[in-house]
This record gives sequence, structure tokens and C-alpha cells, in this order.
Amino acid sequence: MVAFTDKGEILVGQVAKRQAITNPENTIYSVKRLIGRKFNSDEVVHAMKRLPYKVVSGPNGDAYVEIRGKQYSPAEISAKILMKLKQAAEDYLGEKVTDAVITVPAYFNDAQRQDTKNAGAIAGLNVLRIINEPTAASLAYGLDSKKEEKIAVYDLGGGTFDISILEIGEGVFEVKSTNGDTYLGGDDFDTALIDFIVASYLQESGIDLKKDKMALQRLKEAAEKAKIELSTVMETEVNLPFITADASGPKHLS
Repeated sequence: MVAFTDKGEILVGQVAKRQAITNPENTIYSVKRLIGRKFNSDEVVHAMKRLPYKVVSGPNGDAYVEIRGKQYSPAEISAKILMKLKQAAEDYLGEKVTDAVITVPAYFNDAQRQDTKNAGAIAGLNVLRIINEPTAASLAYGLDSKKEEKIAVYDLGGGTFDISILEIGEGVFEVKSTNGDTYLGGDDFDTALIDFIVASYLQESGIDLKKDKMALQRLKEAAEKAKIELSTVMETEVNLPFITADASGPKHLS
């Protein structure tokens, strides 16, 4: 998550998330769904329905984001995150970090991979390789033996749910097949919860919270919290006092 404040500051990570409620139109998230894609592509059109910030057509018809009248490519936004990670690594290691290997979903096309590499370059990194996420996961689990085998890797992330079939032999990883849903991830679980809460509140109060960007951002945070809680319990509660207001005064959600 990357945020642009009215003071000209650029915030990354948790500090950006903390101010998202009061600055939703200038807080960028899920940019991975835009990188390397055209503005008029089905994926971008679908994503725009849910994003509080402005997505515009940039050079060559690519999807860009517009913040305070200035356009940024998804690679430039991604670079802000990579810069933060680079700085964190340097602080921990006590030395400069110049090289990086960046992982991407196995289904990423050439344009998406190149834009990811461009993001690394903008961040001041020499990107040695772009590798597939299932390959990285396999390496992390120590599945790099010389024994020949086929493995299935499931990847449930913030924006996608994928399965990849890998063939391993002599330390070489080959993705034989990959498939998945680019709109079935943590963000989409949040969206499903938001839709349920909005519909319930509309039925109870007659107020459509989707028309209130600040209320929606509060709902997004509450939905994410509820989702995390539902990983370990069977039910949870969402309580948001002063979620909105009408002519009769402030309204609460519980």
C-alpha cells in the first residue's frame, strides 16, 4: 500500500494503511492487478469498480493511476514498495543491497514481467531474475533435490488463487501448467464481506454506504479484521460507531 499525503509525503506499508480511512482516493493498493495491463482490458475495468483511487489511460493505452493531477505507472508505485523493502533489508544487514530476484505469479505475461523488472530498476535494484512464485515456494520448502518428480503448488494470495504443476529434475524447475482465478484472494474475501454488510445495512437503514468513500474504507478495514478472526473462530462481530450520518444525525453499524 502506497499513500500520497496533502503535504507531499509518500507513505508505504502500515503507515499508509493507517491513514487510508481519511485519504482513500490517494491511497494505492492492489496495484499488482494493474501492472502490465491495458486500461481497457477486462481485468482493469473490473478492478476499477472497487478501487477508490483514479485509474486512467496512460501512454500506449496502459493503465496508470492519477494522484492529485499527476499520473503514475503501476511500475512506479510498485517501486515505492521495493524501495521500502530495500531500505529495510539494508538496515537489517548493515550493508548496501544492489541485486534482487523478484517473484511473480506464474500466469504473468511478458509485459507484466517486464513492468515488474522496471519497478526494480526504478527502485535502484539490479534485477537478476524474475522467477515464478510457485518455483520460489518449492525452493523455500527445500524441493530442489536431484530426484525427478512432479509437484502441485497452491498459492492463495491477496489477489489470486492459483495452482501450478511443476516438474523438477536435476535441480531444474519447469512450470508445466498453471491456472487459477485472478479475483479469488484475500482482497476478494474482504469484498464479499463488505458487500454482505453493505446490503444488510441498506436493508435495515435505507442508507447505501457505497456512496460514502470514507465509510467504505472503514468497512474495508473492519472486513479484513473480521476475515482474520474467522480463520480461528466460527463467528465474529463488526461494530462501527458513527459509520455515516443523515439529516437525523450520526448512524452506527453493529
